[in-house]
Amino acid sequence: MTVTAAEALVAQLESYGVEYVFGTCGHTNIALLDALGPSPVHFVIARHEQAAAHAADGYARASGKPGVLLTHVGPGMMNAVTGVATAALDSIPLIVISGDIPSYYAGRHPHQEVNLHADADQSAIYRPLTKRTWHVRRVQDLARTTERAFWTATSGRPGAVLVNIPMDLLSRQVEEYDDAYPLPGGAALPGLDRDTAERIARALLDAERPLIYFGGGLREPAARQALSALAEHLDIPLAHSLMGKGVLPDSHPLLLGMPGFWGLETTHAYTRGADVVLALATRFAETDASSWDPAYTWTFGARHSPPGDRHSPPSKLIQIDIDPAEIGRNYPVEIGAVADVGDAVRAIGAAVRSVRPEPLVRKGLRETVAAARRAVFDTAREDGRSDNFPLRPQRILADLRDALPDDAVLVTDVGWNKNGVAQCYELPDPGRFITPGGASTMGFGPAAAVGVQLAQPDRVVVALIGDGGMSAQLPAVPMAVEQGLPVIFVVMNNRAHGTIADLQTSSFGRSYGCEFTDAEGRPYSPDFAAFGRSCGADGHTVTAPADLSKALADAVARRRPAVIDVPMVNEPVPTPGHWNIKDIYRGSFAD
Repeated sequence: MTVTAAEALVAQLESYGVEYVFGTCGHTNIALLDALGPSPVHFVIARHEQAAAHAADGYARASGKPGVLLTHVGPGMMNAVTGVATAALDSIPLIVISGDIPSYYAGRHPHQEVNLHADADQSAIYRPLTKRTWHVRRVQDLARTTERAFWTATSGRPGAVLVNIPMDLLSRQVEEYDDAYPLPGGAALPGLDRDTAERIARALLDAERPLIYFGGGLREPAARQALSALAEHLDIPLAHSLMGKGVLPDSHPLLLGMPGFWGLETTHAYTRGADVVLALATRFAETDASSWDPAYTWTFGARHSPPGDRHSPPSKLIQIDIDPAEIGRNYPVEIGAVADVGDAVRAIGAAVRSVRPEPLVRKGLRETVAAARRAVFDTAREDGRSDNFPLRPQRILADLRDALPDDAVLVTDVGWNKNGVAQCYELPDPGRFITPGGASTMGFGPAAAVGVQLAQPDRVVVALIGDGGMSAQLPAVPMAVEQGLPVIFVVMNNRAHGTIADLQTSSFGRSYGCEFTDAEGRPYSPDFAAFGRSCGADGHTVTAPADLSKALADAVARRRPAVIDVPMVNEPVPTPGHWNIKDIYRGSFAD
């Protein structure tokens, strides 16, 4: 039986377990939309392609399944670039399907063709961002290409891919999809060989001051359990990157927290003083590593000792990552291994126990770690008692912590809502923290939360965002309303791009171009609560300190989309670490 290529493609998506396709319509993809109509695959319409991309990304992060994004030719797929890049840089599997100009008009500059330097060349726009791009030239190749796209996006280090399809191919007749291109089943990720596992185990056992540092790549529950078991058996303190927040509960007795620019001095005392560091699924991003300056966070290969300890040798680095390009990228390694981190941690744990079956106890370590962590959270809590209005950011986080169920998901943007949460928000054990790491994309939070709520319909999902991020993705609110999703949009409203305003003020003595003002120069903000109501959501304007708790309780109970507009003072996140960006503005340089 013959069907259109669009119908065959939808059947293939169904066979791969695709539940949702996120996107916008256009004349190049309506054949595929028409085929989606009667299928069980639900199309989630967005009013902007970046919103669709972030929603697909959020769905993938929360569900563990690949996100699927449908875009239109030219400006449509270009609008999605930022969202696709955000997913790609955070290793999120995302399949982008883009309609293109008719194959037989290539090079004649039909409507919206991208051809300034090469004919019909829109695929080139995504090449720096994606693991692979495909331009389908024959309709017979579409099923095979789709299978390759899903496999590439989800295997190894996950990422984004593009399948670019000339619009006329979608309407051509093909044989009905008959499962001829199933996804590969049972493919194993590379494991850690026994000799390397034993070498790493011996290095950890011989170390006097070992440390485990992990990133967001430990996503599987079994991997997290293995990490916790290894650390507890050897009594090794743990630190996490920004993306690693929530991999282990904040209540873990050995967890120090986050190092780097927004990290804490207690954490840096351990990162600088470690003689052996086991790094798992982390790329040592600049802000997590204090711009790689050995005076502040990490001392791998350092030419000078940490402050106050001129006799301490550099730390030795053991780095494990699924991506070989990350091994030794920023620091020299003593032992490097390309492996699935979950498998690697289990192998190391087994090797450790074969040498030392009984747990190791480092006297006073857990008490010291617990006291340091308690001080962080208690200080944030104390700051959060303030009844000043507009609210201090710590008060907003404290009210959230009290009002939300323990398994709530916080989806953040950039600024206090990301850095402050990572630093001082005590995430409950079943809670989840989702944030844009690699691209640090303003506007990620609102739309990503919609995708998260689709993936986790029974959980409370909060988009914790600044007024800049909310303004950047207003389409997320009607998207949540249209899908009937009870996302709670909490807008930390300081009428500014606050983090950058603070940075400019500290570096140049004033803030210009970072604060929102009206024509008379007075502070200005849209009425986000009224905007929410205009879209069909609930809208709450906080006008007194006690209002936020009431609005949150109402939003959690009603299970409807809600926008809570919270006036907030522009107060910088404490930055105990270092970021070379400040030196750059002062005219200094890194050697």
